[in-house]
Amino acid sequence: MASADKKAYLLRIDAELWAEIERLAAQELRSANAQVEYLLRDALARRGRDSARVSARSAAGAKDTKR
Repeated sequence: MASADKKAYLLRIDAELWAEIERLAAQELRSANAQVEYLLRDALARRGRDSARVSARSAAGAKDTKR
């Protein structure tokens, strides 16, 4: 069940990529959905975006603006 503070989003993804995400999620004891969220946050952090700030802004309903 989705929590109230999470945005539901339909994602079309290659079957082989999804299978790899599911394998990685199982290894790390996460659901596939949690693994996708983890990977997205990690990608943001690697690009210099603070995922905590992004989460706080998203929760507040603010739109992301470019720096």
